[in-house]
Amino acid sequence: MSRNQRDRSRDSDRRAQSLEQWVPRTRLGKMIQEGKITTIEEVFLTGIKISESQIVDSLLPDLQEEVINVNLVQKQTDAGEKSRFKAIVAVGNRDGYIGLGQGKASQVRNAIEKAAVNARLNVIPVKRGCGSWECGCGKPHSVPFQVEGKCGGVRVVIVPGPRGLGLVSSEVAKVILGLAGVKDLWMRSYGSTRTVPSYACAIFDGLTKTYNLITTTDWVK
Repeated sequence: MSRNQRDRSRDSDRRAQSLEQWVPRTRLGKMIQEGKITTIEEVFLTGIKISESQIVDSLLPDLQEEVINVNLVQKQTDAGEKSRFKAIVAVGNRDGYIGLGQGKASQVRNAIEKAAVNARLNVIPVKRGCGSWECGCGKPHSVPFQVEGKCGGVRVVIVPGPRGLGLVSSEVAKVILGLAGVKDLWMRSYGSTRTVPSYACAIFDGLTKTYNLITTTDWVK
Protein backbone atom coordinates (compact mmCIF):
# COMPACT_ATOMS: atom_id res chain seq x y z
CA MET A 1 0.00 0.00 0.00
CA SER A 2 1.41 3.40 -1.01
CA ARG A 3 1.72 6.40 1.29
CA ASN A 4 -1.21 8.21 -0.37
CA GLN A 5 -3.42 5.15 0.04
CA ARG A 6 -2.47 4.87 3.72
CA ASP A 7 -3.25 8.56 4.28
CA ARG A 8 -6.62 8.24 2.55
CA SER A 9 -7.45 5.12 4.56
CA ARG A 10 -6.51 6.94 7.77
CA ASP A 11 -8.62 9.96 6.81
CA SER A 12 -11.56 7.69 5.94
CA ASP A 13 -11.36 5.98 9.33
CA ARG A 14 -11.14 9.35 11.07
CA ARG A 15 -14.24 10.63 9.25
CA ALA A 16 -16.18 7.45 10.03
CA GLN A 17 -15.31 7.76 13.72
CA SER A 18 -16.30 11.44 13.70
CA LEU A 19 -19.69 10.62 12.16
CA GLU A 20 -20.36 7.92 14.77
CA GLN A 21 -19.75 10.41 17.59
CA TRP A 22 -21.57 13.26 15.86
CA VAL A 23 -24.33 15.01 17.81
CA PRO A 24 -25.93 17.66 15.53
CA ARG A 25 -25.99 21.21 16.91
CA THR A 26 -27.77 22.93 14.02
CA ARG A 27 -31.23 22.58 12.48
CA LEU A 28 -29.73 21.35 9.22
CA GLY A 29 -27.70 18.69 11.00
CA LYS A 30 -30.77 17.43 12.87
CA MET A 31 -32.78 17.29 9.63
CA ILE A 32 -30.07 15.17 8.01
CA GLN A 33 -29.80 12.80 10.97
CA GLU A 34 -33.60 12.41 11.00
CA GLY A 35 -33.58 11.55 7.30
CA LYS A 36 -35.52 14.61 6.12
CA ILE A 37 -32.60 15.61 3.86
CA THR A 38 -30.70 12.82 2.11
CA THR A 39 -28.66 14.53 -0.62
CA ILE A 40 -26.27 17.47 -0.84
CA GLU A 41 -28.41 18.93 -3.66
CA GLU A 42 -31.31 19.36 -1.22
CA VAL A 43 -29.04 21.28 1.15
CA PHE A 44 -28.19 23.87 -1.52
CA LEU A 45 -31.84 24.08 -2.60
CA THR A 46 -32.91 24.94 0.97
CA GLY A 47 -30.32 27.74 1.12
CA ILE A 48 -29.32 26.87 4.69
CA LYS A 49 -25.68 27.54 5.53
CA ILE A 50 -23.53 24.50 6.32
CA SER A 51 -22.09 25.00 9.81
CA GLU A 52 -20.94 21.46 10.63
CA SER A 53 -18.32 19.54 8.66
CA GLN A 54 -20.04 16.23 9.46
CA ILE A 55 -22.95 17.29 7.24
CA VAL A 56 -20.71 17.17 4.18
CA ASP A 57 -19.06 13.91 5.29
CA SER A 58 -22.45 12.20 5.67
CA LEU A 59 -23.84 13.39 2.32
CA LEU A 60 -20.59 13.08 0.32
CA PRO A 61 -18.95 9.91 1.69
CA ASP A 62 -16.49 9.67 -1.23
CA LEU A 63 -14.94 13.06 -0.50
CA GLN A 64 -11.17 13.30 -1.08
CA GLU A 65 -8.64 15.68 0.48
CA GLU A 66 -5.56 17.24 -1.07
CA VAL A 67 -3.08 19.54 0.70
CA ILE A 68 -2.42 22.49 -1.60
CA ASN A 69 0.14 24.40 0.44
CA VAL A 70 1.72 24.58 3.91
CA ASN A 71 3.60 27.70 4.92
CA LEU A 72 5.17 29.13 8.06
CA VAL A 73 3.66 32.46 9.15
CA GLN A 74 4.77 34.78 11.95
CA LYS A 75 2.83 37.21 14.10
CA GLN A 76 4.34 39.97 16.23
CA THR A 77 3.04 39.98 19.82
CA ASP A 78 4.03 41.71 23.05
CA ALA A 79 6.03 38.63 24.00
CA GLY A 80 7.83 38.53 20.66
CA GLU A 81 7.29 36.71 17.40
CA LYS A 82 4.76 33.88 17.35
CA SER A 83 5.22 31.32 14.58
CA ARG A 84 2.45 29.11 13.26
CA PHE A 85 1.81 26.94 10.22
CA LYS A 86 -0.83 27.91 7.67
CA ALA A 87 -2.29 25.13 5.51
CA ILE A 88 -4.49 25.30 2.41
CA VAL A 89 -6.58 22.17 1.76
CA ALA A 90 -8.98 21.32 -1.07
CA VAL A 91 -11.73 18.69 -0.81
CA GLY A 92 -13.90 17.28 -3.59
CA ASN A 93 -15.71 14.18 -4.81
CA ARG A 94 -14.41 14.48 -8.42
CA ASP A 95 -18.03 14.72 -9.54
CA GLY A 96 -19.15 18.34 -9.31
CA TYR A 97 -18.41 19.39 -5.73
CA ILE A 98 -15.34 21.25 -4.46
CA GLY A 99 -14.34 23.05 -1.28
CA LEU A 100 -11.29 25.10 -0.30
CA GLY A 101 -10.26 26.06 3.21
CA GLN A 102 -7.35 27.25 5.32
CA GLY A 103 -6.25 26.67 8.88
CA LYS A 104 -3.51 27.85 11.25
CA ALA A 105 -1.91 25.97 14.14
CA SER A 106 1.42 25.46 15.86
CA GLN A 107 1.59 21.91 14.49
CA VAL A 108 1.46 21.08 10.77
CA ARG A 109 -1.00 18.21 11.26
CA ASN A 110 -3.37 20.36 13.30
CA ALA A 111 -3.23 23.12 10.67
CA ILE A 112 -4.12 20.62 7.93
CA GLU A 113 -7.03 19.22 9.96
CA LYS A 114 -8.39 22.73 10.60
CA ALA A 115 -8.08 23.57 6.90
CA ALA A 116 -9.89 20.33 5.95
CA VAL A 117 -12.80 21.18 8.26
CA ASN A 118 -12.95 24.72 6.86
CA ALA A 119 -12.90 23.36 3.30
CA ARG A 120 -15.94 21.18 4.05
CA LEU A 121 -17.86 24.21 5.30
CA ASN A 122 -17.05 25.98 2.01
CA VAL A 123 -18.15 23.16 -0.32
CA ILE A 124 -19.91 24.43 -3.46
CA PRO A 125 -21.46 22.77 -6.53
CA VAL A 126 -19.62 23.23 -9.81
CA LYS A 127 -21.62 23.45 -13.02
CA ARG A 128 -19.98 21.34 -15.70
CA GLY A 129 -20.76 21.11 -19.39
CA CYS A 130 -19.33 21.24 -22.89
CA GLY A 131 -18.83 24.93 -23.65
CA SER A 132 -16.14 24.53 -26.30
CA TRP A 133 -17.03 25.37 -29.90
CA GLU A 134 -14.53 22.70 -30.99
CA CYS A 135 -16.39 19.87 -29.31
CA GLY A 136 -20.17 20.03 -28.85
CA CYS A 137 -20.43 16.50 -27.40
CA GLY A 138 -22.84 17.69 -24.72
CA LYS A 139 -21.13 15.74 -21.91
CA PRO A 140 -20.09 17.37 -18.60
CA HIS A 141 -16.33 17.20 -19.07
CA SER A 142 -15.49 20.93 -18.98
CA VAL A 143 -17.12 24.20 -17.88
CA PRO A 144 -20.22 25.40 -19.79
CA PHE A 145 -18.80 28.87 -20.48
CA GLN A 146 -15.77 31.06 -19.79
CA VAL A 147 -15.46 32.29 -16.19
CA GLU A 148 -13.05 34.57 -14.39
CA GLY A 149 -11.85 34.38 -10.81
CA LYS A 150 -9.98 36.89 -8.67
CA CYS A 151 -8.26 36.89 -5.30
CA GLY A 152 -5.73 39.43 -4.10
CA GLY A 153 -3.31 40.20 -6.91
CA VAL A 154 -4.19 37.09 -8.92
CA ARG A 155 -6.70 36.77 -11.74
CA VAL A 156 -7.49 33.57 -13.64
CA VAL A 157 -9.60 32.99 -16.75
CA ILE A 158 -11.05 29.49 -17.18
CA VAL A 159 -11.83 28.68 -20.83
CA PRO A 160 -13.83 25.58 -21.90
CA GLY A 161 -11.82 22.99 -23.82
CA PRO A 162 -12.73 20.17 -26.22
CA ARG A 163 -12.98 16.60 -24.98
CA GLY A 164 -9.60 14.89 -24.70
CA LEU A 165 -7.62 18.11 -24.29
CA GLY A 166 -6.88 17.62 -20.59
CA LEU A 167 -6.16 20.36 -18.07
CA VAL A 168 -3.85 22.95 -19.63
CA SER A 169 -2.90 24.63 -16.36
CA SER A 170 -0.42 24.55 -13.47
CA GLU A 171 -0.10 21.63 -11.04
CA VAL A 172 -2.01 23.47 -8.28
CA ALA A 173 -4.89 24.16 -10.67
CA LYS A 174 -4.91 20.54 -11.86
CA VAL A 175 -5.38 19.31 -8.28
CA ILE A 176 -8.32 21.67 -7.58
CA LEU A 177 -9.99 21.17 -10.97
CA GLY A 178 -9.52 17.41 -10.75
CA LEU A 179 -11.27 17.31 -7.37
CA ALA A 180 -14.13 19.31 -8.89
CA GLY A 181 -14.54 16.76 -11.69
CA VAL A 182 -13.44 19.04 -14.54
CA LYS A 183 -11.30 17.20 -17.12
CA ASP A 184 -10.72 19.51 -20.10
CA LEU A 185 -10.02 23.26 -20.20
CA TRP A 186 -7.53 26.04 -20.80
CA MET A 187 -6.50 28.43 -18.04
CA ARG A 188 -4.89 31.84 -18.32
CA SER A 189 -3.35 33.35 -15.20
CA TYR A 190 -2.35 36.94 -14.44
CA GLY A 191 -0.59 38.55 -11.49
CA SER A 192 1.33 37.04 -8.58
CA THR A 193 0.58 33.39 -9.33
CA ARG A 194 3.51 32.28 -7.16
CA THR A 195 1.39 33.27 -4.15
CA VAL A 196 -0.26 29.86 -3.87
CA PRO A 197 -3.07 30.78 -1.41
CA SER A 198 -4.27 33.66 -3.61
CA TYR A 199 -3.89 31.57 -6.76
CA ALA A 200 -5.91 28.69 -5.30
CA CYS A 201 -8.63 31.06 -4.05
CA ALA A 202 -8.84 32.70 -7.49
CA ILE A 203 -9.47 29.31 -9.11
CA PHE A 204 -12.08 28.52 -6.46
CA ASP A 205 -13.73 31.89 -7.09
CA GLY A 206 -13.90 31.13 -10.81
CA LEU A 207 -15.54 27.74 -10.18
CA THR A 208 -18.05 29.42 -7.85
CA LYS A 209 -19.15 31.67 -10.71
CA THR A 210 -20.16 28.74 -12.92
CA TYR A 211 -23.63 29.01 -11.34
CA ASN A 212 -23.93 32.77 -11.83
CA LEU A 213 -25.30 32.40 -15.35
CA ILE A 214 -28.44 30.42 -16.19
CA THR A 215 -28.13 28.35 -19.36
CA THR A 216 -30.87 26.75 -21.46
CA THR A 217 -30.42 23.47 -19.60
CA ASP A 218 -31.49 25.22 -16.39
CA TRP A 219 -34.79 26.48 -17.78
CA VAL A 220 -37.89 25.11 -16.15
CA LYS A 221 -39.65 22.91 -18.61
